[in-house]
Amino acid sequence: MALVGLVRVSTDKQETARQHDALNAAGCVKVFEEKISGKLKVSERPGLSAALEYMRPGDMLTVQEVDRLGRNLLEGLIMLTDLFEQGYAVKVLDGIAAGEHTERSLILDLALALAEDRRRDISKKTKNGLDAAKVRGRVGGRRPVMSDVLTAQAVALRDKGFTIRQIQPHLTYKTASGETRNPSVGAISQALKAHDAE
Repeated sequence: MALVGLVRVSTDKQETARQHDALNAAGCVKVFEEKISGKLKVSERPGLSAALEYMRPGDMLTVQEVDRLGRNLLEGLIMLTDLFEQGYAVKVLDGIAAGEHTERSLILDLALALAEDRRRDISKKTKNGLDAAKVRGRVGGRRPVMSDVLTAQAVALRDKGFTIRQIQPHLTYKTASGETRNPSVGAISQALKAHDAE
């Protein structure tokens, strides 16, 4: 029997060291990492998919807390049922579901339900905060990639007959870390729509 670890955070900016330390201390032979939303299906999660491919019958998928498995109750329950039916076990290091699990249980289901509830609560608080800031004249969230200058360039290129995909390589911006990037096709499209609506 081997412990196979899974580390998950939702965004690139979140740290994973704490989870890696916990999984290494638990004796995981290999640890897979993904920076992706926990509400996605198993097939859409590369780290989880790779961990499951690596595992052999009798191995344990190991996570620091149950919400690392996912924050979508339905997907989490389906995944756990599939794992247990294939003979895999799950080990949770911390939280109310801490321990080794070879079958579904009330405590494991409850832990997944609480994880989804926490995700919903975080999402609601973020939205409320952005709405409150908007009322006060402040717009929250990330700074738009498409500045007025980039939008003007996009409009000029479109007027020359360029498609959005042809426009994209001609537009560049600098990230907060100083990297030069092209705006996404979606960002260009939204900026052009907003310009046309003015």
